[in-house]
Amino acid sequence: MEFKIPLSNWMWVPGWEKMDQNECWLARFRKEFIVSEPVESCRIRISADSRYKLYVNGRLAEIGPSKGDRQVWFYDEVEIAPFLRTGENVIAAQVLRYPMLHSKGNHGIFRTEMPGLYVKEQQGKENMLGISGDPSWKCSMEKGFRIISESPYFAPLQILEERSGFAGDAGWKEPGYQDGDWADAFVYIEPAVSKAVSPGNLLERTIPYMRKEMRRFTGLVCIRRSEASEEEWERMLSGDGHVMLAPHSRTEVEINAGELNTGFLSLRMQMGAGSTVKVLTSEGYVRIEEEKGPMRLPRKGDRCDWENGQLHGFTDTYHVAGYGKDDQEETYEPFWFRTFRFIRLEITAGEEPLCLTGFDYLETGYPLEARTQVTTSDSSLEAVWDISLRTLKRCMHETYEDCPFYEQLQYAMDSRSQILYTYMVAADDRLARKCMDDFRRSQRYDGLLNCSYPCYGPNVIPGFSIYYILMLYDHMMYFGDREFLRQHMGTVDGILEYFRRNLDERGLAGRMGGINGKDRYWSFIDWTAQWDETSGMPRAGLSGPITMESLLYIMGLDHAAKVLDYLGRSQVAREYRSRADEVRKAVNIYCRDEAGMYTDGPGIREYSQHCQVFALLTDTVSVEKGRENLKRTLEAKADYAQCSVAMAHYLFRALQKAGLYEETDREWDLWRNMVKKNLTTCVEDGVNERSDCHAWGALALYELPAVVLGVHPEEPGYETIGIAPVEGCFTWAKGEAATKWGMVKVDWKKENGKFRLDYQAPEGVKVRVCPS
Repeated sequence: MEFKIPLSNWMWVPGWEKMDQNECWLARFRKEFIVSEPVESCRIRISADSRYKLYVNGRLAEIGPSKGDRQVWFYDEVEIAPFLRTGENVIAAQVLRYPMLHSKGNHGIFRTEMPGLYVKEQQGKENMLGISGDPSWKCSMEKGFRIISESPYFAPLQILEERSGFAGDAGWKEPGYQDGDWADAFVYIEPAVSKAVSPGNLLERTIPYMRKEMRRFTGLVCIRRSEASEEEWERMLSGDGHVMLAPHSRTEVEINAGELNTGFLSLRMQMGAGSTVKVLTSEGYVRIEEEKGPMRLPRKGDRCDWENGQLHGFTDTYHVAGYGKDDQEETYEPFWFRTFRFIRLEITAGEEPLCLTGFDYLETGYPLEARTQVTTSDSSLEAVWDISLRTLKRCMHETYEDCPFYEQLQYAMDSRSQILYTYMVAADDRLARKCMDDFRRSQRYDGLLNCSYPCYGPNVIPGFSIYYILMLYDHMMYFGDREFLRQHMGTVDGILEYFRRNLDERGLAGRMGGINGKDRYWSFIDWTAQWDETSGMPRAGLSGPITMESLLYIMGLDHAAKVLDYLGRSQVAREYRSRADEVRKAVNIYCRDEAGMYTDGPGIREYSQHCQVFALLTDTVSVEKGRENLKRTLEAKADYAQCSVAMAHYLFRALQKAGLYEETDREWDLWRNMVKKNLTTCVEDGVNERSDCHAWGALALYELPAVVLGVHPEEPGYETIGIAPVEGCFTWAKGEAATKWGMVKVDWKKENGKFRLDYQAPEGVKVRVCPS
């Protein structure tokens, strides 16, 4: 009896073992098939190592898989019936394979030892079409493709391309393409497949598919060099014309998207063999000749100042084959989405004219349905709200992202704020659940989490593990899913045990890290001017422990205790509170000066606003004394490292708790200045402004609905809706805020010393109103 080892539906290009395993590869797969009658439904499961783009009859059907890791690898279930037609059909896919070498791949994307494309047709009511992964698929490696690192130093994206077109590629995603010189797909036998991606280990994605919406650029910014007229360029960009570039001509034009966006670029052309097109994507105009800071970042001002500035960003290069014609255009589409507000096209034409027939993009991002709306007596915050909401959207894809332009990594500190903003504007916790599950899987042997995850390599900021605990607390308050929380409590205990184990003889959190790249762990707290030379770590960390890590430990213990109480585990909750009290005592003994101000480290005469903020938020200091300390940091800013954009949420919470919320008016100036500088998103920080889109800065999305309107969960699970407006510097506010029960409308006004409040909440839900 012959024993036959089953095939796995995972396939790849034969002979891949002989290829350079330390380089990226772009593989192509296609399978033609006949549909004899209309098909109502045809669902396929598809995944890839590392990423796929799925096409049916030349139309983009889906992009994936959802980001996971070696413990959880996702598949997508895609309905392709809408793309099918009677007669000849073709299903095709591009697969980008990142190598195992960490430095050569996208830091947020995992890969295994065995590259592949997985396709499995699902049994339905209708006859199967026979399109599962098997040797009948054809495949080839794309020639003339390579990934270019965006930096010789820190390069987490690895998405920039240099690519050459080939005439033989024309129409490969369409039926009827001659693929006779393509190889039959090599299909792995089941025992050969890496356990991480074995069919039985694949899990269905847990989040919605990303938006895919066609967009056009708003027009030209300027022509630096071009024989074609401005009118010709504008018509081409609007989809109503073309631009003809003469042989050997050189062209440089700059194009405006109108706002910072994320999308898949598409440049279409005819003729032009031997031409080279360089596509630079940029967040805005900068002064490159005026670099500043240890990272040598360009100076930024008015992001639209094209006359005095120049575009700074990343460049893709395409070498034109010249096969494009009326019925079959040559198209350059970078595999990965790009982040841009402005784009520079730099074109050197070859021996024949090059005709550009279209340039647009497919906008992409998490399908966030923002429903919350707020207006206040401060009209300047309307524009701040707009740039904040756009920032959050641009930093949400298959994970939360710190910034879409530079890193696209999901950091715990950033994500905690982003999740709160998402709850407030959309009451949507789907990406938040994935985020918390992601971080749970990142736990290390010592108890700490990776500071960013999914992340292919180790990357630890000790304090960031505490923000994961805060995420769980927030989910308890807004959604109250006990079963979900129970799954995470072992991880929480591991984090807090690491901090307990690393207490010093004084009872303080000991020195856990240091400067990024120089110490084992990075003790980042915030991007402030005073800590710029120490990569965001208080300078006290150069010689010993930093107070902020003790305060973060206290905050983690307190919030974990509240979650444990909710889960009925009061004994462990009491233990956590007792441990928090002991650390509070130590902080008050060793990290407080004679005036009652908290120092950045024990015995160190350096001070920050951060320590005063977190001392108040953790009840390490009384509200009365905490208010006094906060006032000192606000009145003598030069004497205290100030909370930047990253820490603004916590500063505002402290001001709210201290009864100083009117002081937030001055703090909003940082965001008002963003608007004045023609930003369409929120900057990373006010010191270096590396990133123009960093979602921890979308602060208005929480402040206006949760504090100024006052809509918040009064009890876990939003069992009681709290409405407690904080006036601050406002005289009126109105709007509606999203909750898991529905929309809550609030309208309040203070006039002639009297406070009036009207509200409307979903029926059947308890409401507790605390008017100002």
